[in-house]
Amino acid sequence: MIELYVLLAAMLVAALVAIQIKDLLAAAVALGIVGFSVAIMFILLQAPDLAIVQIVVETLTVVFFAAVILRTTNTDTTIAGGLKRELVFPAVVYGVFCVVFLAVVGRALAELPVFGSPTMLVAREYIALGLEKTGAANVVAAIILDFRGYDTLGEATVLFTAVVGVLTIMRRAGRTGRG
Repeated sequence: MIELYVLLAAMLVAALVAIQIKDLLAAAVALGIVGFSVAIMFILLQAPDLAIVQIVVETLTVVFFAAVILRTTNTDTTIAGGLKRELVFPAVVYGVFCVVFLAVVGRALAELPVFGSPTMLVAREYIALGLEKTGAANVVAAIILDFRGYDTLGEATVLFTAVVGVLTIMRRAGRTGRG
């Protein structure tokens, strides 16, 4: 479980960087590091459904933040090769994070139990007795809404919060007339 402590430390450092750094694009990348670290933690804790939701939400929000920041800032400081100076540091940080992310995800996926192993006993019971215990017409709906209702509520809350955050930023950018 040393991976969880390493990820927690990376999350704390990235959160501090996001708070302290003046460059908005670098702050968005740092927040992305925090979110993707949460996704890796979900994978390590054997919650792949939550990890998928976290990865989708985090990818969309980082891309959206980067697009809004790049459209609303007007800086023209270039370095050799025509690259913008403000883009080099976030690009390097993001590239390093992607490599580390893929390495940790590869290791986490390798440690997941084989399908049908003893950790799947609960799922076997859900499938066998789901319709009988819940009275539902569909076993998938029975599992999602009856057996795993709080988990589904948590996923819906994450998605709703992400949508509200994006709409808030879009509305604010529209009011200022920028973009």
